[in-house]
Formats: sequence, C-alpha cells, structure tokens
Amino acid sequence: MLNIVLLEPEMPANTGNIGRTCCAVGARLHLIEPMGFHINDKQIKRAGLDYWDQLDVKIYDCYQDFLEQNPRAAEKMYMATTKARRTYCQVEYEPDAYIMFGKESAGIPEELLVEREENAIRIPMNANIRSLNLSNAVAIVLYEALRQNQFFQMELEGELHRLHWKS
Repeated sequence: MLNIVLLEPEMPANTGNIGRTCCAVGARLHLIEPMGFHINDKQIKRAGLDYWDQLDVKIYDCYQDFLEQNPRAAEKMYMATTKARRTYCQVEYEPDAYIMFGKESAGIPEELLVEREENAIRIPMNANIRSLNLSNAVAIVLYEALRQNQFFQMELEGELHRLHWKS
C-alpha cells in the first residue's frame, strides 16, 4: 500500500481532495500536526465527499511521532519539493513507499530534505511558478507510483452505462 504523508497541512479543502484521491487508489493518508484546521472541518468533508469515512487516515502529533509509529518510513520516504534535483519519474517507488508533501506555504523543511537528498523529487514546471496546488501535486506523483506498481488491484477498464463499446 502506498502512503501519502502531509507534513503540517494548512488547507482543509486540499486535504479533503487528497483524502478522496487516497480512497480512490487505496493509499493510506498520514497527517502530521500541527494542521491549519480541525480534522472535522466541513471543508474537508465537502472536498472528500462521502468517501471520508472510508479513508485510511492516521494523525500524528509531530514528525518524530510519525517516524516512531512507522519505523520503516524513513528508508522508503520520497520527499516532493521544488528544490529537488531529480524529477518524480526518475525514482522507483516501492509498493509500500511513503511520499511526503510539505505545507502549502513553506514546503518540506530543508533540514529534512538534506537528510534524504537522493529521495527528494520534483515535478517539472516553469521557473517563474513557485508551486502547484498541493492536491494536484499529490495526484501527479501518486499516479506515477501506481503506474510503476501496475496499479495494484485497481480497475483498469470501464464500461459505458447506457451504451456499449464497439469493440
């Protein structure tokens, strides 16, 4: 199972969107305090729709608490940052990888990034743009990790509701 880690998330709507994406793909969501909202915030539930109750979510008091409760996370952690030298496509994601995203206003602290320089990843974008929307960034990286793992047991084909495909 892939793991999405949000370090000190600030925006409930983004967190709700990320939770919905995690439900859609069977990923676990880890939220590390302090957060800029309460977990029962109506914006989270609105963005997560009726999927929030199905979400595999864990909340931690701080980063150290997260590491203590997930001892293998440090060795399988990829950190998404605009400061990285490698893109998110240049790494191989283990089936139980942890992909960390920092808070919207500041990203992941550099003190954490320098500890795992080889696992810092970035999404390419124009130089004059500071960052992407957090929920969009999570979706981009998460789906690359899913693709590399053959999408696990997810549905790969869809069916029309009223009509039928020609082939």
